[in-house]
Amino acid sequence: MEAFLLSTGIVALAEIGDKTQLLTLLLASRFRKPWPIVTGIFIATLANHAIAGVVGAWIAREVDDQAMRWILGLSFLAMAAWMLVPDKLEGDAGASRKLGGVLVTTTLLFFVVEIGDKTQIATVALAARFESLAAVVLGTTLGMMLANAPVAFFGDALARRVPVRTVHVVAALVFAALGIGVLIF
Repeated sequence: MEAFLLSTGIVALAEIGDKTQLLTLLLASRFRKPWPIVTGIFIATLANHAIAGVVGAWIAREVDDQAMRWILGLSFLAMAAWMLVPDKLEGDAGASRKLGGVLVTTTLLFFVVEIGDKTQIATVALAARFESLAAVVLGTTLGMMLANAPVAFFGDALARRVPVRTVHVVAALVFAALGIGVLIF
């Protein structure tokens, strides 16, 4: 349960103001069809984070405990620093063209934009840390949905009310605490 809850919370916080959340806002304003957008986000996130989780689980099996402690500790500290760097979406990320409908467009764009993103890297690290693939993948997917589904439905009005910088600082502090905790304990 700890892996699930921590994964959900970390990714939900990390996703605020992230480029995939900006993509959600762009798709919502372009297509104005929240249900296919939310469904596409779910499909893309589940697939992307399942792959990331498998990589994390593989790393946990292949790396000895001492090296894993350092890798995870430094990874969480790096994520803390990365959280303080604001994301921006270059151009319109292809959202101006439909690639087979809103669902397919959202799924493909979201999957591609999530590759190498903070939340995908966090999923790798969390899966390696907790060695609980299903709990981490389900948690990170839920975190993505908690952060992005409201944007698909309420878009711009919601984006103006959320203090993105404050959320990023809180997420950075959580990642830093995890990193320090892994290194010390």
